[in-house]
Amino acid sequence: MSVGGATTMELYEQLTAQGDKVRSLKTAKADKADVDAAIQLLLKLKVDYKEVTGQDYKAGCPPSGTAVSNDRQSENGGEEDTVDPWNVATNSAKGVDYDKLIVRFGSSKIDQELVDRIEKVSGQKPHRFLRRGIFFSHRDMNQVLDAYEKQKSFYLYTGRGPSSQAMHVGHLIPFVFTKWLQDVFDIPLVIQLTDDEKYLWKDLSLEDCHRFAEENAKDIIACGFDVNKTFIFSDLDYMGSSPEFYRNVVKVQKHVTFNQVKGIFGFSDSDCIGKISFPAIQAAPAFSSSFPQIFKGRKDVQCLIPCAIDQDPYFRMTRDVAPRIGYPKPALLHSTFFPALQGAQTKMSASDANSSIFLTDTPKQIKNKVNKHAFSGGKDTIEEHREQGGNPDIDVAFMYLTFFMEDDEQLEKIRQDYTSGILLTGELKKMLIETLQPMITAHQENRKNVTDEMVKQFMTPRPLNFNF
Repeated sequence: MSVGGATTMELYEQLTAQGDKVRSLKTAKADKADVDAAIQLLLKLKVDYKEVTGQDYKAGCPPSGTAVSNDRQSENGGEEDTVDPWNVATNSAKGVDYDKLIVRFGSSKIDQELVDRIEKVSGQKPHRFLRRGIFFSHRDMNQVLDAYEKQKSFYLYTGRGPSSQAMHVGHLIPFVFTKWLQDVFDIPLVIQLTDDEKYLWKDLSLEDCHRFAEENAKDIIACGFDVNKTFIFSDLDYMGSSPEFYRNVVKVQKHVTFNQVKGIFGFSDSDCIGKISFPAIQAAPAFSSSFPQIFKGRKDVQCLIPCAIDQDPYFRMTRDVAPRIGYPKPALLHSTFFPALQGAQTKMSASDANSSIFLTDTPKQIKNKVNKHAFSGGKDTIEEHREQGGNPDIDVAFMYLTFFMEDDEQLEKIRQDYTSGILLTGELKKMLIETLQPMITAHQENRKNVTDEMVKQFMTPRPLNFNF
């Protein structure tokens, strides 16, 4: 639902901006008529917001999923996708309806015009993740490009929650894309390992969470990041050694209430206080002053965050707080989810060995998992398939090829051949196996070359090869 074409999130942001304007006018002791007019507009926006969401506007509390649930239920015939930082589920074999998710979250679609602009500004062919809509949504990417064209740099921030020793191929998606962004724009990158988060949410010891962080760092480094341009940090290590980082955490904590985090993240009264305070820790890397060793204390370097869209609630909160503590809002690029082998109704999970292709799997394990568990869009018999063709939109093997096959023309031919029935399910799975096996073997070789000393280098707070 919207008012005057504005989504709930746009209304929320208009309200926030109008509230800031009223405060500024009062601080500047502006004419009473100007102040009154600004207040009247603020009150009207609050009425519109309540009409759309059914909730009163609260500063620092973006519209939660429940605020628009009635609209989603009516649109989907009583069904709705579940998307939050901990759960992803849908009843559709095609996966989450990302167009509806854009409306629900209030982000902007990455359209062809933006892809073309990224190509023009970067001087490079867009990454296949952009060409194919795998990164499909954004916040303020045009603003980042505007600044970059004026020789104003930005930096990248992404992360990983280390809940197990072995990562799966879905975990690589943000890192593969982030590396491309870093290479084409030549900018600094910070990677947060939220070992503290995993200790708070999972039944794991603090020591295991920290060990998993260091093991996951090896997989991340194996993606080919440049140690002179990249800082990887464990929350358990860095927050205790960086006063600037912790001060930003505290600033965020002061500006977000308990009711607000309950509204955004769904926390209950029985959740431990560590969970309630954690979102501020995930927010802090979005501010350049959290890394004085890299940015020399500068507070104005904008951050761009490539991440899966289930992490967006953290950064909606961050974007709301940023101007109130004197920092630029971070921009975001959102990716779709990497589906489980059993189908796109949920994302691949490290806790289910049969749902995932792990970066530690052997060629034989990859072959067996794909052949046995990968959901097929084909027909029950060869005869039916030849006659009616398969459905690539629900076929997991084809979905995976969309992520990892570089050649657009080859991928399109596979789509057409599978849809027409020329290509059988077994043949499609064989193509995927032949794509995954060398890719994962190469990753394993790269990881073998990552020493403990290299991990220490990446994870030591230090200046990077940039002048700020």
